[in-house]
Amino acid sequence: MRDYLLTLCVTAAVTYLLTGPVRKFAIATGAMPEIRARDVHREPTPRLGGIAMFFGLCTGLLVADHLQNLNSVFELSNEPRALLSGAALIWLIGVLDDKFELDALIKLGAQMISAGVMVIQGLTILWLPIPGVGVVALTKGQGTLLTVALVVLTINAVNFVDGLDGLAAGMVCIAAAAFFLYAYRLWYGYTIEAAAPATLFTAILMGMCLGFLPHNMHPARIFMGDSGSMLIGLILAASAISITGQVDADVLKIFEGSTREATHAALPVFIPLLLPLTIIAIPMADLVLAIVRRTWNGQSPFAADRGHLHHRLLEIGHSHSRAVLIMYFWSALIAFGTLAYSVHSTSMWIVLGVVFLSAIGLVLLLLPRFTPRAPRWAESFVPPRYRRRRALAPEALAPVASAAAEEPVEERVPVPAGVNGATAIGHRSRFTDRRKAGTPS
Repeated sequence: MRDYLLTLCVTAAVTYLLTGPVRKFAIATGAMPEIRARDVHREPTPRLGGIAMFFGLCTGLLVADHLQNLNSVFELSNEPRALLSGAALIWLIGVLDDKFELDALIKLGAQMISAGVMVIQGLTILWLPIPGVGVVALTKGQGTLLTVALVVLTINAVNFVDGLDGLAAGMVCIAAAAFFLYAYRLWYGYTIEAAAPATLFTAILMGMCLGFLPHNMHPARIFMGDSGSMLIGLILAASAISITGQVDADVLKIFEGSTREATHAALPVFIPLLLPLTIIAIPMADLVLAIVRRTWNGQSPFAADRGHLHHRLLEIGHSHSRAVLIMYFWSALIAFGTLAYSVHSTSMWIVLGVVFLSAIGLVLLLLPRFTPRAPRWAESFVPPRYRRRRALAPEALAPVASAAAEEPVEERVPVPAGVNGATAIGHRSRFTDRRKAGTPS
């Protein structure tokens, strides 16, 4: 465990220290796109944060290669090199997209090629455990298609959720933490060497996210861009592919006994397939709702709008930081709830705990709808938002209305937005009409 913590800390430190210079580089090269109608931030913010994250990945793999307890991962498996090859390709395409805004089909093709590069080097799904049947070997074509599909789905899910400051990095870090605990348990609990690469990948992924988050929390000084979101999505998918496609379920001896017992015992084997879905669950629900909403309004399913889940949290009344924390809460509940159930699937307390925490999450979600009001005698001790609104008498409103009518209207002159200062561009509605956002997502 100490070697993993060392690798995690070194990766986080390198990512954190490089993000500052990368931000200056992004500003110098003009990697600061204009604010779109669907964006939440109010001033141009540099991208290319994925550059620092990629070098953090390279440093983490280099450090692990020189550690005695982790060096065997590189000697017995070609998966670290396969991961680095696919990550380098998808990262390069992401950097070009952050600067030049590549077409969506080009990025999709790059994602499929990156997955194919990993498949060629051995990082692929070889078999699937099926309850009551056992391990089913996949043909080369089936394994390749399933691997590419999982990589593309996970990458786009992470990219889709990257809509608020610190949201994508935090949710991926939470999913990676749960994944790490599961993979570590398989390696040291069941002495399965094939789970070692996934354990290393998730430790490095946590370091990348933790190192980048201080620069990306609201108000963000830099965005990870597609170079970062596609990179961490690929690493998360590679971890799932490694531990699912390389770990032989027969080693766990779970397919023994009756069909019912085997089905119940096989649940932990499917957790690697479920954990990536913990980060996909929320974005996929958002994706389905977006397609239905846009089609119902007569728009293209690919037309951008401000109707995503994180936008709706802001519309309800949550602050930017609170909306991100709520998304963190639900991601952690799904990820660690699934992990706990895989370890003690017979415990009813885990199910009750998940239900109780879900109820708390719903209360937090709807909290702005039920803002408490302080009594009259305590209004001077609470913030203004908790005070009761007092209606003014008509005779008190008359002087105010006449003064407003006599006051000349001054034309506001737009002021260019600075990199570190506030954006002074005159009046702008906090939320524009969703139907008027014409730029593609």
